[in-house]
Amino acid sequence: LAERNRGYFMGRGMAVLNLVSSPGSGKTALLERTLQDLAAEVRMGTIVGDLATDNDAQRLRKSGAPAVQITTGTVCHLDAHMIQHALEDLNAPDLQVLFIENVGNLVCPANFDLGEDLRVVVTSVTEGEDKPLKYPSIFQNAHIVLLNKMDIADAVGFDRKTALANLQAAAPGAPILEVSARTGAGMNAWYDVLRGLAKKKNRTTSPHG
Repeated sequence: LAERNRGYFMGRGMAVLNLVSSPGSGKTALLERTLQDLAAEVRMGTIVGDLATDNDAQRLRKSGAPAVQITTGTVCHLDAHMIQHALEDLNAPDLQVLFIENVGNLVCPANFDLGEDLRVVVTSVTEGEDKPLKYPSIFQNAHIVLLNKMDIADAVGFDRKTALANLQAAAPGAPILEVSARTGAGMNAWYDVLRGLAKKKNRTTSPHG
């Protein structure tokens, strides 16, 4: 099913990012700002997973981008079958970038391929410097790490040097982008990644298959 999803995405020239994190890392706030700031440049949409409520999808729709909520109940992750059904509801085949906001959990999502191009791990300064050492699997599979809430790093006594060393050890091949979804600091580096993905997909594949 993940391969089927991958074929669907590839045929439409759609770059797909699976965002994973623990609860409270700021994934939704980061996506809100991203959808607003890049709205004029990149056609984007989201699939959001939560145990209950559609609060996050409602927040993201305010940007004008399409968003579909998957309510998983007791399931602590999204899987390829759920994504397949959500794509039917999303009904936006001309997207350049699709974000999949996974359920807040650093264990279960590590084991499930959704058909994405990139897995993005979002962590924050409020979670402690040793999070990558406690949950190594999710970081080992990361293509990009976003270190969020840098605007409050000093206030919470965040040890940046130790945190970066732990992240580099756990995710040696992944670039680490230090950002603040609240203030916008550092977000341009993230936006450049998305711009590059959109351009690359457009060059290699027709968006309409």
